[in-house]
Amino acid sequence: MKKNYLFTSESVSEGHPDKICDRISDMVVDTYLRAEPQSRVACETLTTTNKVVLAGETRGPDINKDELILKVRNCIKDIGYEQERFHWKNVSIDAFLHSQSVDIAMGVDAAGNKDEGAGDQGIMFGYACNETDVLMPAPIYYSHKILRLMAEDRKSGKLKNIEPDSKSQITIEYKDGKP
Repeated sequence: MKKNYLFTSESVSEGHPDKICDRISDMVVDTYLRAEPQSRVACETLTTTNKVVLAGETRGPDINKDELILKVRNCIKDIGYEQERFHWKNVSIDAFLHSQSVDIAMGVDAAGNKDEGAGDQGIMFGYACNETDVLMPAPIYYSHKILRLMAEDRKSGKLKNIEPDSKSQITIEYKDGKP
């Protein structure tokens, strides 16, 4: 591996559409798990101009659709969206969550063998290193930190005229393998 190189990392803020969708989907899962710890939830979220759509399957308690819609609004409000084209008060929210199919339930339940059940799939990438106190590579650490500080200043009112959707990109020069 080269000892001298540039390494770039990018972060997106809590107001980025992907992050909004992840946060809303996580909230749906958490809502079901709080009501019934054995719940199964597969929730996908889509967002666009003044629109949020929840879709997926659940196995667990009946959660009131209006309760979920209120929680979606609260997520959007907490992120800080109060713009004309995306506002927590008037965003249109559709929820298309239905009971998990019997076929899928059979496929994910481990009937006697915990290794047989299959959930969703995922690919993860990352590593720990000693470049920062939190064991993250320096470029991604600082990229995240910039957005976290911007969000704090935006929410406190210290930073004006900035909306929740932001990106940060950091390039760090490494010499002899060190930032």
